[in-house]
This record gives sequence, structure tokens and C-alpha cells, in this order.
Amino acid sequence: MIEINGLRRSFGPVLAVNDVSFDVKKGEVLGFLGPNGAGKSTVMKMLTCFLKPDSGTASVCGYDILKNPIEVRKSIGYLAENVALYSEMAVDDFLNFICDIRGLHGKARRLAIDRVISMCSIESVFHQTIETLSKGYRRRVGLAQSLIHDPDVLILDEPTDGLDPLQKHEVRELINSMSKDKSIIISTHILDEVDAVCDRVIIMAKGKIMANSTPAKLKEEHNGDMDSAFRTITTR
Repeated sequence: MIEINGLRRSFGPVLAVNDVSFDVKKGEVLGFLGPNGAGKSTVMKMLTCFLKPDSGTASVCGYDILKNPIEVRKSIGYLAENVALYSEMAVDDFLNFICDIRGLHGKARRLAIDRVISMCSIESVFHQTIETLSKGYRRRVGLAQSLIHDPDVLILDEPTDGLDPLQKHEVRELINSMSKDKSIIISTHILDEVDAVCDRVIIMAKGKIMANSTPAKLKEEHNGDMDSAFRTITTR
């Protein structure tokens, strides 16, 4: 459902993404790892049509990011690391606003909002303004907006950032429950999350893919320790 071919992107003299290629199949959860500045967010922004690549391309559900960006956006649910939440809006108004953008109306809108309220456990804050929410609840609202149109592809940048251990467990269980029917990319610095939800791992450093394997194989190759695998691969 996701195919990436030779993506390259520079910012002035800095080569942020250097000839990156990989795919993600339906039913697969990909852990997208790397130190800060590795190029992960730039790849995700190109895949979600926020940035154009200098060269290369990608497709989502058969739609090319350069030729069919609107269809790509319709197919993706995107939780950015710094998702845009309008602090003066109440949660219910914000989700209705997202439904306007996604073209959900009438019964479909009501069902969609009811579904994400339950999935993301935001019933207790549904009528609060976003500025009054804790960081964890803001993250849950951000996750809800990415799920509201029930997309085939999810791209989640640090989905459990700011959540307490119980909330992290709930989000991981949610990801596992959705994974059979979707292609999911998760960018995270929490290596426990990789074991909890990911079928495969890509590790980037300095704009390039340094490893593309399963968590089990990476740990086997590095003394059973994902931390060791990450450090060795990203510093060699």
C-alpha cells in the first residue's frame, strides 16, 4: 500500500534524505527509527505531500504523491510530531472541523466521531477547550483526528509522546487492533514500542537507510538488545 522509490531532499547544503526506498504492505506495522536529524520526519512529510522531493517518488494506495496528492491525502491519517491543534476550540468543535475537511457529513460524521471518541478514550474531555488539556490528552485528540476518516494508511510520528504508561499501553493495543486492515508507519524513539507493535524496523542515519529487518533479527544480531542494535547501526 506504500511504495517509496529513491526519495531525495535537500535543504540548502544539507542533504536530509538520500535515495531512500522501501515499501509497507497491508497488515504491516513498520517502525521508523533513527536519531534526531536522521531524515525520518522529512520522509514522512514527503509521503504525506507536505514537502516535494527533489527527486524520486512514492505512492500510497496506488496514488502517486506528485501526480495525485489529493488522493494520497485522502488515503492517509497523519499524526505529526507537532500536530496542529487549535487551542481555543473545544475538542468536539475541533473534530467536527476535521470532519468538514474530510467531507464527512450527517450520519457518517456522527458515527466517525463516536468511533474515535471511544478508540482514543477522550469521552471525559470531549467538551473541554484544547488549551485546558494535558499533553497526554492533546496527543489523544491528535490521534483521533488522524483516525476519523478510517484511512487505509496511518503515519504516526511519536504517537505515545506525553502519555503515561497506562495510556501508552492503550495506544499500543489500539495500533495492534487496527494493524490487520491498514499499513502503519510509526516513528518513535521508544524502543520498547518497537517490540510491542512493529513487524519490521527501518533505521535511518544521516539521510540513508542503515537497516531494514525484523525486531527479532536485529536483536539476534546484537546480543538480544534493541538498544545496542540502534546505537551500533546509527554510529557506524
